[in-house]
Amino acid sequence: MLKIGIISLGCPRNLLDSEIMAGSLKKCGTITTDIEKGVDVCIVNTCAFVESARKESVDTILEAAHLKKSGKIKHLVICGCLPQLYKEKLFKELEEADLILGTSDFPKLPDFIKGLKSGKRSWEVSNHLDYLYDDKSTRFLFTPQHYAYVKVSEGCSNFCSYCIISRLRGAFRSRSVKSVVEEIKCLAKGGKLKEVNLIGQDTTLFGIDRYGKIVFPVLLRRVCGLENGVRWIRILYTHPAHYNDELIHTIRDEGKICKYLDLPIQHISDDILKRMNRRTTRKNIVDLIEKLRKSIPGIVLRTSIIVGFPGESDKNFKELLEFLRQTRFERLGAFIYSREEGTRAASFKDQVPDKVKKERLDGLMKLQQRISSDINRSLLGKTVEVMIDEKVEDDKDKFLGRTEGDAPEVDGIVYVSGKGLKIGDFCKVKIDDTLEYDLVGHKV
Repeated sequence: MLKIGIISLGCPRNLLDSEIMAGSLKKCGTITTDIEKGVDVCIVNTCAFVESARKESVDTILEAAHLKKSGKIKHLVICGCLPQLYKEKLFKELEEADLILGTSDFPKLPDFIKGLKSGKRSWEVSNHLDYLYDDKSTRFLFTPQHYAYVKVSEGCSNFCSYCIISRLRGAFRSRSVKSVVEEIKCLAKGGKLKEVNLIGQDTTLFGIDRYGKIVFPVLLRRVCGLENGVRWIRILYTHPAHYNDELIHTIRDEGKICKYLDLPIQHISDDILKRMNRRTTRKNIVDLIEKLRKSIPGIVLRTSIIVGFPGESDKNFKELLEFLRQTRFERLGAFIYSREEGTRAASFKDQVPDKVKKERLDGLMKLQQRISSDINRSLLGKTVEVMIDEKVEDDKDKFLGRTEGDAPEVDGIVYVSGKGLKIGDFCKVKIDDTLEYDLVGHKV
């Protein structure tokens, strides 16, 4: 039996792939994420979406290679997006790597792991990206038992001009409604699962390739109809161009669906949206946000913004800031544009200098800090429902939790004081203090 360590980098979609890898390898040995104590096989599941992610992946691989030289790792395996991007180049330059696999090749891991004993190095990175896991795939969850991610689709066919996802993951492909429903049934069997986070490159397009039409609302109603103890169904990674009234009404009417939506707009200037190939306009975005807030009272909207896109003028950026000031997104993440080789945007003229990008990011985040702080202050003295995520070490009556309006890992937390709480519990919390992004309160 082998001791197998897995390091998962990047987003929840990558984390789920790591869980599939771990599930398929359980028969080969024990799974751990504590590499420092020594393992027979170390698997690094890489991210390569933007330059900063690639740097983190390379740094992590080099750290693992150092551990291999010191004897704490016997075999080093590199999987995922970085091999998909660099293929045999990675194999040639990283002699410490015993095995390299692409994003559609990791299901073959158990067979390859058995071959590591021979000492022969190998790599396999498919050009035809068609892998799609299903409810029969064994998973070993790295999340706490009370919440899990479920991927409803893989790949992307939106072809935003700045993005390399289609090169890394292939064309958009949906799972079947039945497969997703059956997986959630299986995950919830033990009775401990309280939250399901639905993910994909574009969840709002679910079913378009398989059924000839968008059937995401159908899936949501099927999932909400399950009697399995799950309280929260959270929708992540939606696209503003693919909403319809049926989806909005489903989110409004189904009690289990979190009144929270991840709605990356990336920008608001029509010039920039067109250059990004976002297939939407300022008017469409404004109308959608107005409809969401009017149709779903109390909805929490999270968005993502890219600053410094090629051609973004001072006027474009000021337009963006003014829009954010007026719209007041409850949650927001912002990123500096990353010039990705092979994308159309990489060849655009008028690339924005790095210094200007950083200044714009700083200005935007200062604005959002004020907005977030104001929104949090409006909750002072009020009582909110919180799900407990973890216990604070060395204090039996202190816990960390989240409201319905906060997704795991990316949004704010609630510091909760109270007796008798357990991880996965729901409780009412009165807010005693507020921070820029977080809340502080006590169990009522």
